[in-house]
Amino acid sequence: MLTFEKLSPSFRFEVASTPGGEYITKCFACGTCTLSCPVREIDERYNPRRIIHMVLLGMKEEVLKSDFIWLCTACYTCSERCPQGVGITDLMNALKNIAVKEGYVHPSYIEQMKALINNDALYEISELENKKREKIGLPVIKKTKDVLKGIMDKTGITKILKS
Repeated sequence: MLTFEKLSPSFRFEVASTPGGEYITKCFACGTCTLSCPVREIDERYNPRRIIHMVLLGMKEEVLKSDFIWLCTACYTCSERCPQGVGITDLMNALKNIAVKEGYVHPSYIEQMKALINNDALYEISELENKKREKIGLPVIKKTKDVLKGIMDKTGITKILKS
């Protein structure tokens, strides 16, 4: 249950100071973003207008811990149609960045990072696939073992994966 003590009045300013979230306070809840969103047609949990409203109310924890901020497909339809130029896609990226800084990462991204560490790609490239590539004149994909892991270590991604 949401209580007044759980609200974070400064959350909107945190979002506004994050690249992509600069125009959040310009939103006047016209609903154009929600009506033009293809994701909204499939999954009603994703409602850009509602997400913005939650941010403006200071519902930081509810927004950052939610699955719905990760549903944006970055099609930019909402951004193109917004009469106030809010840039909803960029705003969702800002919210994702804040969520990661706060330690909330969607499980699908964690699995993708694990795959990158283990396979140097999102899926394993087998010898059979490399032979097929050679037959059609494509270069063989070689594993660069530990290069991606080294990058993820230096950027702090492996720390996030462990927590």
